[in-house]
Amino acid sequence: MSQASVIVVGNEKGGAGKSTIAIHIAVALLHAGAKVAVLDLDLRQQTLGHFFGNRARWLQANKAEAPMPIEHPVSSDGAALAKASDEEALARFQEAFDVSAQGADFVLIDTPGADTAISRAAHGLADLIVTPMNDSFVDFDMLGVVDPVTLELTRHSLYSETVWNSRKARAAKDRKMIDWVVLRNRLAPTEARNRKRLDERVQALSRKAGFRVGPGLRDRVIYRELFPFGLTVADLSPSIRPVAMSLQHVAARQELRALLDALGIQGLDGEMLAAE
Repeated sequence: MSQASVIVVGNEKGGAGKSTIAIHIAVALLHAGAKVAVLDLDLRQQTLGHFFGNRARWLQANKAEAPMPIEHPVSSDGAALAKASDEEALARFQEAFDVSAQGADFVLIDTPGADTAISRAAHGLADLIVTPMNDSFVDFDMLGVVDPVTLELTRHSLYSETVWNSRKARAAKDRKMIDWVVLRNRLAPTEARNRKRLDERVQALSRKAGFRVGPGLRDRVIYRELFPFGLTVADLSPSIRPVAMSLQHVAARQELRALLDALGIQGLDGEMLAAE
């Protein structure tokens, strides 16, 4: 059995920022000296795969050096596998996971914004589940249901049930509890009243569902403009600077450090922390 720590970035709602979070966690771990394997389970979109493909080409073209992850794609034709049977998809995923985990310190898995067999399998292998959610009751609806009159929390929702089932199965199998962190992502600078309402419901659900709450990433231009190069703010240096630097980049780096500290994995100073 692999001793690699498995981080799953998941949320069954699209557009929550899963791939952006996955990319930044992976690159920060790489800069800390960890051996990181990445698996992209969004078989059609392949955002994580495209990012690291861009990274390899940009570094080669610019004769620059930056750490790269271990990659063993689930399929060379993700669109075709997405149409295959659950049995075939699960077999391909397990094979890719087993190969990727060999010699890795971390396996980071980016999941699609939908309920699929391989996404559920990945959640069952996780040591840490990271769930980004936008600052909206639309995103919260995937985690918890509120009363339309009082806005009081009434019950868990779809994705919370997925995580609950994964945690229950993992505890029964090897007596290990999966850690779960919900990141408040893309916080809006206004709408203070709505945010307060949402904060209260998120905190209430965290106590019921057993997750921790941490800061995500704001909706900054720097995160988007570095993607085509396959780079993040953790990569920027005197030798790697594809865009003009500004104070916003410093703020983005501090924001990423706060996110990683909340996950309890590592900081951007290169000091590794133990992954539980």
